[in-house]
Amino acid sequence: MPTPSTTTAAGHLLGPETLRAPSAPVPARPVRTAVIGTGGIARGRHLPALTLLAAEGWTEVVAAVDIDRAAVEAFCAEGGIPYAYTDMGRMLREQRPDLVTICTPPTLHREQTVAALRAGAWVWCEKPPVPTLADFDAVEAAEGTAGGPYAAFVFQHRFGSGAAHVRRLLAERAMGRPLVAHCQTTWYRNAAYYAVPWRGRWHTEGGGPAMGHGIHQMDLLLDLLGPWNEVRAMAGRLVHDVETEDVSTALVRFGNGALATVVNSVLSPDEVSRIRVDCERATVELTHLYGHANADWRITPAPDVPAEQAEKWRDFGVDVPSSHLAQLRELIASMRVGERPRSSGPDGRKSLELITALYKSAFTDATVRRGEIGPGDPYYTALHGGAPAWAPVAGRAAAHQEVPA
Repeated sequence: MPTPSTTTAAGHLLGPETLRAPSAPVPARPVRTAVIGTGGIARGRHLPALTLLAAEGWTEVVAAVDIDRAAVEAFCAEGGIPYAYTDMGRMLREQRPDLVTICTPPTLHREQTVAALRAGAWVWCEKPPVPTLADFDAVEAAEGTAGGPYAAFVFQHRFGSGAAHVRRLLAERAMGRPLVAHCQTTWYRNAAYYAVPWRGRWHTEGGGPAMGHGIHQMDLLLDLLGPWNEVRAMAGRLVHDVETEDVSTALVRFGNGALATVVNSVLSPDEVSRIRVDCERATVELTHLYGHANADWRITPAPDVPAEQAEKWRDFGVDVPSSHLAQLRELIASMRVGERPRSSGPDGRKSLELITALYKSAFTDATVRRGEIGPGDPYYTALHGGAPAWAPVAGRAAAHQEVPA
């Protein structure tokens, strides 16, 4: 297997001489794809989805990049990928992929995404998108204009038949106005999980469970209910010796008037992911853990709703589970026609903005409104906002106690 690689970092940025203009729609041939980072998410989610689509003639994985030469060579050997690199810049120059999928820690996402965009490649980047709104805006500024390239982010829970069906019912007000909602990501992570050096630190992970775990359910909630207006939040550091929080709660008011509660935790032995929306004529509830199918959704009609109407609401059609595969199919379809994909641009930014506002509210004891965090706001460039007891301090270990908001 050829290995045209060097020992420089996988996140190496490109110089101006490597830029190329976007080519609008991607030609109707297999999308030439490169994978950046060869850890668990690449092996367990990205490569299987790309392999399935390759069998259907949609994709062709031409290269992978990792700073660990042995790891990338093993990944390529297992996946039948022809070229292994340890230098992302060199890979982009030599392979000129149409699509780059980024599976590295969040602190590398901005640099690597911008590098790929500047080389003319579309990007599909793992969550969290980037550590801050400032980073996100820098990524968006590097995108193409008409026809791409664009950067999309992995929010697979909003894809699949169940989410599409419920989103349509809510958009059409089929069950009446949405009134009350609950968004819950209560998971369990032990000390061994946080022994990985980049976890639990603002600079490398971006945030705690609100950013690294609950972002999927919050993104799905926003996709279902639309824009939020204001948030009021609390956060605590109750168990883990980390810089970030390990639990947060929030109250969110939406533009349509609905009120929602949000809970994000890594302290919960009985793990569950849940979204519930109470509308005027029915309650919609999704209960799962790391992914959902049609059977994980439940619709309970109000007593006066005719049975035949309720059965129509409960007809989810062909079961397409939420997955990386479902999102990737839609992304490639967007590439074919040169259209901005879902979960990119303003659509990809909205969950990061809510999470940023959640942290600001929790750490300042104030209500935060959508749109108020921009350049000049300390939370625009760091989710801890420099808040006392939350901002990183060299040599200071996090206390095993709740930190007052």
